[in-house]
Amino acid sequence: MKLQDILVPTYVQMLRALSAWLEKAETAIPENEMKPLLTARLAADMFPLSTQICFACVQAQEGIFRLRQEAFPASIDVLLDAGRNADERPGSMDDARARIAETIRIVESAAADASDLAPTATIAHTLPQGMTFDLTAEQYVRDWALPQFYFHVMTAYAILRAQGIDLGKADYVAHMFAYLRPSAASSE
Repeated sequence: MKLQDILVPTYVQMLRALSAWLEKAETAIPENEMKPLLTARLAADMFPLSTQICFACVQAQEGIFRLRQEAFPASIDVLLDAGRNADERPGSMDDARARIAETIRIVESAAADASDLAPTATIAHTLPQGMTFDLTAEQYVRDWALPQFYFHVMTAYAILRAQGIDLGKADYVAHMFAYLRPSAASSE
């Protein structure tokens, strides 16, 4: 199994879920209340919804390109800039969904021609503060790529819930309904 066989489906299904949550928010909230929603936070020292969306997209793109051992695309810098400036320029729901759609396209495209990467391949992951973590590809996926991605997706979900958007477990795991036994779905 390629590491991308784990990351790509996970990234795509959760980014699609995030986009669906935003669509639910759009139907529930008047247009003039979108900016307050996009700038809403769970706590004062946390990033707002708009940033969480940008950073979820960053994590998905970064994870794939780091595993491909390639330079990051320019789209990551654009997302980071948008996320860091979300308080002043949160954008719109259309912008947020476009970022998600573009990330899905980039992730699927990059993974389409990815070669196998040994789980023991070395990944040097350096943070902006200068800290570097030496990991195997497997450790990077398990201990950084997936947790960081889920942190931002889950924080976006929690912000939406805290702002009164009607989301539940079925919205969070909508991808699971593809695996539902037909007999389990019937009321008999």
